[in-house]
Amino acid sequence: MTIPARIPFPVVDEVSRHCLQEEEPETVHIEVHLPGPLDPARMRKAFTEALRRHPRILMREAAGGWYRRRYEWELTAEPDVEVVSFPSPGRNALRDARTRALAEAPPLSLSPPIRLEVVEEAHSTTVLFLTINHTALDGPACLRILATAAEIYGGRDNSPTPAPIRPPDPPQSTDTPSNWTRPARVAPGTPEASPGNGLLVTELPLPHRPKGSPYTVNDQLMVTTALTIAHWNREHGQSPRPLRITMPVDDRPRDMTMPIGNGTRLVEVPFSPTELTRTPGDMPDLLRRTAQRTRALKSLTRPPLGHGAGLLTAPVTPVTWRAALTRGLRRAAAPWTSTTLLSNIGRIPYPLDFGEEAGRAHAVWFSAPARMPRGLTVTTASTGGRLHLALRWSRTLLGHGDGHHLRDLFEHYLHTTEAAP
Repeated sequence: MTIPARIPFPVVDEVSRHCLQEEEPETVHIEVHLPGPLDPARMRKAFTEALRRHPRILMREAAGGWYRRRYEWELTAEPDVEVVSFPSPGRNALRDARTRALAEAPPLSLSPPIRLEVVEEAHSTTVLFLTINHTALDGPACLRILATAAEIYGGRDNSPTPAPIRPPDPPQSTDTPSNWTRPARVAPGTPEASPGNGLLVTELPLPHRPKGSPYTVNDQLMVTTALTIAHWNREHGQSPRPLRITMPVDDRPRDMTMPIGNGTRLVEVPFSPTELTRTPGDMPDLLRRTAQRTRALKSLTRPPLGHGAGLLTAPVTPVTWRAALTRGLRRAAAPWTSTTLLSNIGRIPYPLDFGEEAGRAHAVWFSAPARMPRGLTVTTASTGGRLHLALRWSRTLLGHGDGHHLRDLFEHYLHTTEAAP
């Protein structure tokens, strides 16, 4: 019998594995809307073939004793389970699929830790729900899998479009607020009785950006997120405090050579309280400052979770001991955790074209886990010139009405970033 190949957990995977909670599963949800129907048998075949073409996704956690020094991924030749399902269509099918994507993480013990639900909507439209166990995989990697499946299913080229060429970055300013101050937390709204995550998705116009602007749409989204939370906290009686917003940076290629797994590194963008209480006329200056910070942070070479995480996951003690230490440090560091996370996927690089009948994706939403102490994540992507925003929150912090109010605030402040320089 052939012994499956094994890969030690990378740092990001191990830290996530140590801190799993049943109440708030570490799932990433991807929601893709298509204008036409998909054939079930063809879709199952295409997606399974896409998994084979990216064999790194066919993995499960290898069993081991408490004394082992590492967690390991065990690569498999075929999926252990049927990955693609077609739930019965109905009035609440879309809502129920979203709920499952937040509440049910694919188990790490079965290969692959990803599930695809194909939901039929009215007028033969289709919504694809990818649910990913974030301990193993991230959204951009799984979008690459879906693009491969689209190409196999529809027989059309789904190669990524080239990224826009940007001019060389100017020298960066050092005028950056300190990261050593405890950041603001998102103020509690109207929590719900049940644990878990809530989700709101919406479509907005992409913000206008004058030609030659020194900032990007990502910078506009970063400023919008900061102003939204500052406004929310003022409304809920919190004293002004510095904000820190975690931003994933992904340098991987988008073609078939893209490494599959958790491939982003996290940086933190700081904002001082005075920067977020300025008049609308100060917006261009705030956007320029934010652009300088994000460019400087992107240019830094650092491990995905920093140097401390590498030491914490060094295989010198049993993995169960390191798990207890990691969870303890996470609790102790909670007050210094960033205020929120903004994950901007940017323009979807693939056509996601499933052929003549099903068509091209016209909307794509992502959402990242929203566990406490952050309790709120903002995820954005753009397709067809529209911005697709997902707000996801911990129900121990916010309720559904809070999500709608935060959405309204986000839309308002996104419009204010369109001020001319």
